[in-house]
Amino acid sequence: MVFLTATSESMAYILKTLNSWFWWENIWMPINCTWADFVDREGLVFPKPHQLYATIPYAFVLLIIRFFSERYVAIPLAKALGIKNVRRVKPQPNPVLESYFRECSRQPSQSEIKGLAKKCNCTVHLVEKWFRRRRNLEIPTVLRKFQEAFWRFSFYLTSSIVGFIFLYDKPWFYDIWQTWVGYPFQTLLPSQYWYYMAEIGFYWSLIFTLGIDIKRKDFMAHVVHHLAAIGLMSGSWCGNYVRLGTLVIFVHDTADFWLEAAKMFNYARWEKTCNILFIIFSIAFFITRMILFPFWILRATLYQPTYYSTTPVIAYFLFNGMLLTLQGLHLYWGYLIFKILKRFVFLKDLKDDRSDEEEEDSLTDTEEESTKSGTKNSSGSSKHLLSSSHH
Repeated sequence: MVFLTATSESMAYILKTLNSWFWWENIWMPINCTWADFVDREGLVFPKPHQLYATIPYAFVLLIIRFFSERYVAIPLAKALGIKNVRRVKPQPNPVLESYFRECSRQPSQSEIKGLAKKCNCTVHLVEKWFRRRRNLEIPTVLRKFQEAFWRFSFYLTSSIVGFIFLYDKPWFYDIWQTWVGYPFQTLLPSQYWYYMAEIGFYWSLIFTLGIDIKRKDFMAHVVHHLAAIGLMSGSWCGNYVRLGTLVIFVHDTADFWLEAAKMFNYARWEKTCNILFIIFSIAFFITRMILFPFWILRATLYQPTYYSTTPVIAYFLFNGMLLTLQGLHLYWGYLIFKILKRFVFLKDLKDDRSDEEEEDSLTDTEEESTKSGTKNSSGSSKHLLSSSHH
């Protein structure tokens, strides 16, 4: 009992010490400023770190909105565009093949297939089809992809429109030097509060659904991006870099909804519309991510603060480190986009290499039964074809 009490007291002391280090004023604000200076007073309202807790329930609100929009808007829209909800044919239960699929390989070689066919007492053709169908189960349906693209398109488009409404009459939208005028005593506007809460909540919702959303080859890049985005927006909120933060959000969202729109029409097989939208997205991406972000945003965060303070705070290096991480991701995605555009120009092919394609079944269920019957006549009971026990 004494040991547990001592341990809990030690943990409490460690957490208190870490908390005091994390909120050390020299990390977040210029010299001669303290947290006491950021108490709301007449005419001035400041962002509070504890307000970020609200982004978690906002994330769940967005998940509820996503559920209903995907179910009651995206599905009818997909049907109107000609997308059908194709029923996947499940492979017959087979412990041997399932174990091999999970533990060894999703795409066995021809020699491995022959060995598995012998072990399961069935034909090579049926083993090949079992693996084909099993791989297809791991790939989201076109309708599922459309639903996810629709939700992201809806959010990014709404965020872009609302962001423009919030920013168009602000002086720092046209003259980025204005983001530092009066810093750090810049009042928080209601529009900035809701813009931040919605955006951080959205990225939390994407983190919460990583396990069920479509996984592409750049999955880890998306994880890094989501975490960096949450960290960057949360840190800029605490340090009252909100003016710059709203510009960063706007620059990102204004290109993304074009990509999601292109995906939606790609899934509907509207090739010409998809191609036009993807080209628009590519232009928007390179303007916002390769020109505006490094030469407008990063210039304002790396270079301009030196005019206002000769001793940058630690947060200066932390925020710019995360912004440079985002720029590294921009370069990576820019390379992927360039590859797709290059293939489109020379081969007229606009396929996204990040996604797996569904494989077609060579046999219908009726043909499979016929094959099983034929195999039964030549090699014993049909129930052993794809459902043999462990040997």
